[in-house]
Amino acid sequence: MQPGEQCTYPASCVSIGGAAILITGESGIGKSELALALIDRGARLISDDQVALRCAGAGLIATPAQNIAGQIEVRNLGLMPMATGPECPVALLVELNRDAPRWIERCDQRVILGVAIPQIGLTPDSRVLAIKAEMALHAYGLKV
Repeated sequence: MQPGEQCTYPASCVSIGGAAILITGESGIGKSELALALIDRGARLISDDQVALRCAGAGLIATPAQNIAGQIEVRNLGLMPMATGPECPVALLVELNRDAPRWIERCDQRVILGVAIPQIGLTPDSRVLAIKAEMALHAYGLKV
């Protein structure tokens, strides 16, 4: 990891209490839908579909990707304008995966730009997916 090193990463991203959650998964699995559900619960949009990440200190900072800044894709409606929150440190990566394990004893990690980020797999078809993502942030996310 080099200070200032950066990339555009394929994920939606919201912030909760100053901590960013990256939401990844295959195309059409519900990344934007989870972001929208978390926003409805008080989260702030950072970026949808792609997020700009840069190294800072020992962590990553998430900012809106330029090509979609201030917009979120809402299925059946299209791209909708939405204010974005301030940049913030990445604390957790949630991977939407239909084969996510039923329970875990510890979280995995994903390395992005040389930084290890806690990673949790969640099944996308849960009616309480946003609540699970918030619980995962509190239980496994980096304290930022």
